[in-house]
This record gives sequence, C-alpha cells and structure tokens, in this order.
Amino acid sequence: MPAYVIAHLREAAPHPEIAEYIERIPATFEPYGGRFLVHGTRHEVKEGSWPGHVVMIGFPGIAEARAWWDSSAYREIAPLRSRHIAGDIILVEGVAEGYDPAATAQAMREALPAG
Repeated sequence: MPAYVIAHLREAAPHPEIAEYIERIPATFEPYGGRFLVHGTRHEVKEGSWPGHVVMIGFPGIAEARAWWDSSAYREIAPLRSRHIAGDIILVEGVAEGYDPAATAQAMREALPAG
C-alpha cells in the first residue's frame, strides 16, 4: 500500500539554508523509492484556510516513508528547513487498490447507537 509524507509549510522569507535543503532533499528519499508528488505548486482553498504551501512525497509503503524520515541523511538536512519554516508534517498510509468507501460507511453505521 502506498504511503505519503504530507507537509503544510507556512510562508517563510527566502534563506540560503532553505535553498540548500531543497537541493539536497531528493537524494535523501530516492533510496526509499520516494518522489515528489506535490512541490512548489499553487493550491486552491475551497473550505477553511490553508496559509502557506503543500508538499507531498509518495513512497511505496509506510515502512519506506518511516525509514526515510528516520534516516541519517534526512535528519542531517532537516534543520535547514525547520530553522526557517514552521509547519506540520504527517506520514499517512494510502488506501489499497479497489478501496470501497461503502465498507467504511457501513462500519460507521453499525457503530451508531441503536435508536
């Protein structure tokens, strides 16, 4: 099952360390089968608010995403970003091929109190 790293990064002033981070990050996730899915693109807010930027990296599975996050190569460059850009970052599993949301809805209905 694929997995994703999703980052919601706030606006930041340009800084040489951020440029270095962007230059170096692809080499850190490539050994784990990772690739940018969203990076440096515009987004449209349809509900709520989403100040800043979206970054999304895809991996073959959650084990690879975790291994990348914990890798010495990534841990070495992470401060180049975190010193200058605030944000939220999550690792999340995708859904299996053929996922049927009706099964999730049914489980939710079955968990409702009888009434």
